[in-house]
Amino acid sequence: MRIVVGSDHAGFNLKEELKSFIGNEYEIIDVGTHSIDPADYPDYAEALALEIVENRAERGILICGSGVGASIASNKIPGIRAGICHDTYSAHQSVEHDNVNVLVLGARIIGIEVAREIVVSFLSAQYTAEERHERRLGKLLDIEKRYGKST
Repeated sequence: MRIVVGSDHAGFNLKEELKSFIGNEYEIIDVGTHSIDPADYPDYAEALALEIVENRAERGILICGSGVGASIASNKIPGIRAGICHDTYSAHQSVEHDNVNVLVLGARIIGIEVAREIVVSFLSAQYTAEERHERRLGKLLDIEKRYGKST
């Protein structure tokens, strides 16, 4: 599985740690930032999202200080379902029930060990495609279409 990672300056160090952690199991695409110099999360959220919607990566891991701004920005891209997850249950459940394709983390919220556990939970989860989840996902896609954001 190809994983795209991205962060602003606040998430840079955690991004680098997580790349090292998963790099032997997954092909990694790093859209930046590449330093701790000030950087704006919307730029990296968009770059990461485009890798997914253009089928160059299957899932993404996006990191900013709190996770909130990066989540908002990436969810503006049609076809992206990003969720902030700061626990393992949310990480796997978001994929299993909501077919989330971008995990968003707040580098100033969680530490590296928790982040590693969350990433493992997210990357190992699979969408169940149960009828109720398909129905709900369909409704999400309908919302995108109604507001001019069809995939």
